[in-house]
Amino acid sequence: MTKDVIALTPRMPDLPALLAGLYAGGPGLGVDTLAEGAVVQLCATDGRPLVSVEAPVLVQVPGETVRLLGHDVPPPVWWTEARASTAVAEAGRLAGSFAGRLATVLGGTVWPPEAVTTEVVPLTTDVSAVPAPASTAPAVDVLTDRAAIVIQDRPLVAMTSWLSDALRTATEGERALQIVTPPTARLTLPARTALRGLPNRWVVQDPDLGYYDGLSGVILHWTDGAFAPVPDADGPAAPFTAAPPTDDRQLILSFRTRHPAGENLVLGGALEAAFRHLTGAPPAGWSTAEPVNLPWSTRPLTDLARSRAPRPTWLTAVGRPGRPAIATVRVRRTTGGVEEEITLAVGHGADEPVPLDAIAPLVETLAADHDLVTLLTSLRAARRDLTVPPHAEAPPVPVSLTLAVDEPHATTGPQPVRLGRALHYPLSDNPLNDGSGPKAWDRFTALMRDLRPRWGGDVPDVPDVRDLRDLRDVPVRKP
Repeated sequence: MTKDVIALTPRMPDLPALLAGLYAGGPGLGVDTLAEGAVVQLCATDGRPLVSVEAPVLVQVPGETVRLLGHDVPPPVWWTEARASTAVAEAGRLAGSFAGRLATVLGGTVWPPEAVTTEVVPLTTDVSAVPAPASTAPAVDVLTDRAAIVIQDRPLVAMTSWLSDALRTATEGERALQIVTPPTARLTLPARTALRGLPNRWVVQDPDLGYYDGLSGVILHWTDGAFAPVPDADGPAAPFTAAPPTDDRQLILSFRTRHPAGENLVLGGALEAAFRHLTGAPPAGWSTAEPVNLPWSTRPLTDLARSRAPRPTWLTAVGRPGRPAIATVRVRRTTGGVEEEITLAVGHGADEPVPLDAIAPLVETLAADHDLVTLLTSLRAARRDLTVPPHAEAPPVPVSLTLAVDEPHATTGPQPVRLGRALHYPLSDNPLNDGSGPKAWDRFTALMRDLRPRWGGDVPDVPDVRDLRDLRDVPVRKP
């Protein structure tokens, strides 16, 4: 039974349309609100929430409905998402009826298509026997002292505002966020970033095996209110290690800028420059959650970060249809100024050249115009669409490291090339050849050994190195 249902409509759901949708359960159900009216809930007579409906979002970025839903609806489109309680049998059908009524009134469509209905769904479950929700966060299905559990049956789990709310709930309560999905699900890169680092987990429910971690392969079980590794398990889960080969590539840039704080500061320029050099166009849009709904513009992005200071601001940006590209941005105020920590991934198919020749001119632009501190370029064999499947993927091969410094530092490893204000250290002779990976890692390790004593925290990790460290709880396969 589906739990998430989305109405996609060309017109904004107004009050009459919302009321028509909320009548999905007939006159016996009630309505409540959360988050200062941003969430409307369809409730049983005792006030127990059955369906939570988020405020409609106007998606103005092309390709977002295809990227996240596989459902092509050209923008602008109003995205109204309903999440059904997993504890009540009729809740999924109520969500489908709400969305179906909304789409009927406003001339839209519903995802997933099989969920749509306009029938009144009577509540027959004895809700008094259903445990009361442990959390006011609508996305949290189970809340314990150790973890906030979110159950998702979507083919692609995105960093939605629902999931952001669940992560905030978990963090504030010093709990782990653990997302449970079927083995057919994948994650977007922003959702993957949110789960980085234990004890947060992507819990894959396999019909034969039970549970395993979709990012590390460790076999899991439920114990003491959270999913944790099975002691003495015989190696990583078989479905995790049975990864199909791919000729697709992901070019990954992890870079940091540091700007002097001031009234005239405009953020986002470095990210836009990277998009232009690597994809031929600026980002299509940006947002604080998925779907990415706002057309690309650096001024409102800057205004948002300034309004949140000194708190950090997390953002995501996407490219235009046809060239998969997605970035996450963390803006924070430091003693040195205003920093942007950016990870940009661009997907390439087997027959598409990876634009490594664009890195050098990009470095010069970032160093000259956008206060570059460091830039690390890496390449990995992984899906062109940039989604994360629940099986092992090749680690990234470091291609080059760039430091914006005034003078070189003696190293026993690779020697730098001066690119404007930056020192550019090549790490791989042939990064498109998988055989170059070990040599590139050796060079990177030697370079880090030489640079870290002087530059410290300004020298970054290779993207996903922190992910690989999560493998520390994977048992060694026994002979």
